[in-house]
Amino acid sequence: MTTGRKIGDMVLGLITSGMGLPVAVVLGLIVFFSIGSDAFLSLRNLTAISGQASTLLLACLGATFVVLMGSIDLSVGAIVLLVGAVTVKAINAFDLGVGALLVGLLTGMMLGAGNGLIFAFGRIPSFVVTLGTLSVFTGAAWEILQGRALRFDSLLFENMAIGQLIPRFPNIALIAIITWVLMVFLCFKTRFGRYMFIIGGGEAVATTAGIPVRRYKVYAFMLSGAMAGFTGALAVARLGTAGPTLGQDLLLNTLAAIVVGGTSLSGGIGGVHRTLIGVLIIALLDNGLNLMGVNQYSQMMVKGGVVIAAVLISQERGKISVMK
Repeated sequence: MTTGRKIGDMVLGLITSGMGLPVAVVLGLIVFFSIGSDAFLSLRNLTAISGQASTLLLACLGATFVVLMGSIDLSVGAIVLLVGAVTVKAINAFDLGVGALLVGLLTGMMLGAGNGLIFAFGRIPSFVVTLGTLSVFTGAAWEILQGRALRFDSLLFENMAIGQLIPRFPNIALIAIITWVLMVFLCFKTRFGRYMFIIGGGEAVATTAGIPVRRYKVYAFMLSGAMAGFTGALAVARLGTAGPTLGQDLLLNTLAAIVVGGTSLSGGIGGVHRTLIGVLIIALLDNGLNLMGVNQYSQMMVKGGVVIAAVLISQERGKISVMK
């Protein structure tokens, strides 16, 4: 009887926290794709899903804070691409090994700082700023790559992503989970995280409360850029190369995962704990549809429909009149 009550309380807690529907979708997708493909629940495929989901999760973590304060970062995929190209160049030139992760992190942070400064002090909507820098960063990356994939030669750096300290669980997945835990702590146990909720709830209230709003806007974009840069470096380590298409799917997938997970585009509602669920939904959709032979164009249509459905169901649409 006690066990049943605990389970009921757990289910009720999920529903009241707004996570009940996303969790139900994850479970439904697992059941659906398990029936649709015998290979879906194989160890090999689950390992592949963990690797794919990890890259997306890392890219989403910083961007979630930007959405949480009511803004948007469209340049995440472009930063991943540019940092990936810079990281490979740095490895080949200086034999950095694992130190290349720091290069990626710092490069991404600087790019994010540029976004944040233009947004906060130039008083230009974040949508416009990051749409412009998306083009700038992509062009810079293509200039470095010159239309071809760049390879590197560093086994130690490669093992950072594809090695398996835990059998059947790639290192990049372990890194992603640890980073997610740290970001959840940052979101709910630090001043920075609390300020993101307050700014997203209303800038006027945040300013009246004495919060340096513009400074924290810059911090949020710096974190988004840093995590995108970290993702770019690890993505290169996982793939063994930096090519012109690196990160191209992250523009839709990051926003989809954040919104589907339950972080409101209006700001002030959600958090990185929900982003994990959103990432699982997108990763399961990608993997399951691939196994069932659905082409990439149809997959884009499905994911777009999922994002629209998530907004219709869970967002406070009356507040999304102007993107901050």
